[in-house]
Amino acid sequence: MTIREATLADISEIMTIVTEVVPLMQASGNLQWSDAYPNSIVFAKDIELQQLWVAEHEGQIAGVTAITSQSEPDYAQAGIDTSIPAVVTHRLAVSPRFQGLGIAAALLAHADVVAQSKNINKAQADTNTVNKAMQRLLEKSGYKNMGEIDLANKPGLRFICYEKTLS
Repeated sequence: MTIREATLADISEIMTIVTEVVPLMQASGNLQWSDAYPNSIVFAKDIELQQLWVAEHEGQIAGVTAITSQSEPDYAQAGIDTSIPAVVTHRLAVSPRFQGLGIAAALLAHADVVAQSKNINKAQADTNTVNKAMQRLLEKSGYKNMGEIDLANKPGLRFICYEKTLS
């Protein structure tokens, strides 16, 4: 498996992953994503900002994540000082065809690499309160549950905010 920065040429494969995972998420009660979000426009913006990464397995894109360099203002609800620089993992997804290979863990660990390259020692993420798999992954990866929050762009849903300090 390799992790590399995404390009516009990757969007079709990335959208295939989204198409595969959204019905599974919704079937489990996780309404964080839909047919409208995330979309190719969101991913193109991530690429333009050089903050989208893909994991390739045997030449195919198996997973994707955005890793931004600014804390989300809504994280202040969980007691996080959002003025401190942090990398934040967003839009992490792995195709069901490649699940169980450690791809999600590798993409999440790549946030640490991005943080180190920018001399940032905080990593953050959030996930829907019903997304137990992501919660387990974050906790296994050393993230601390900071509490539940609301996200301004996702009314009616609750999220758990996570943070870890990098050494």
